[in-house]
Formats: sequence, C-alpha cells, structure tokens
Amino acid sequence: MPSFVLQARRRPDSEDKGRNLARFGFTASKTLGNAVLRNRARRRLKEAVRLTAPSHAEGGYDYVLIARTGTVKRPFTDLIKDLERALGKVHEPPAAKTR
Repeated sequence: MPSFVLQARRRPDSEDKGRNLARFGFTASKTLGNAVLRNRARRRLKEAVRLTAPSHAEGGYDYVLIARTGTVKRPFTDLIKDLERALGKVHEPPAAKTR
C-alpha cells in the first residue's frame, strides 16, 4: 500500500491460550522523519486500526504496520481504505498454480 506496509502471521495454538484476538504492532523508523512525524504516523495508523479491525481483522493473527511517508500525507479516508484492502489481501486464499 502507498501509506504503509502490512505484515501478518498466524499465531500457533499453543501461544493463543484460548483467546482468539488479533494483535497489532506499529513501527515508524527514523527515515520517516523526526519524532513528531513518527508519532503522528503511529497515531493515524492506530486510529485506522481501531475503526477497521473489528470488521476486517481475523482473530489469532499478529499484524505489524510499518509507516511510510504516505502515512502522514495521505487523507485519512484513503488510509482506512488502504488498510481494508491490505487486510483483505492478507487473508485471501492463495491463487492456484497454473501450468
């Protein structure tokens, strides 16, 4: 996505302890800019997750969102659409190999 990178990993059942929750982590590196920009990017990502995750995230997964320069500059509605699309792509079944 133009505004962030999404990584997802399914947790093993032994680690889950019966809780079927989605967990999120947020990263903004120094290449993004100063502390003010990094914090703004993380806050925008956290709010987008708060609004989007209940309907699009799957329980039992760990997600990491890595901020890009577009995280701060992109309109918030587009950021939410990017997150919805990214979560959909992560969970779509793999395409069948054709010969």
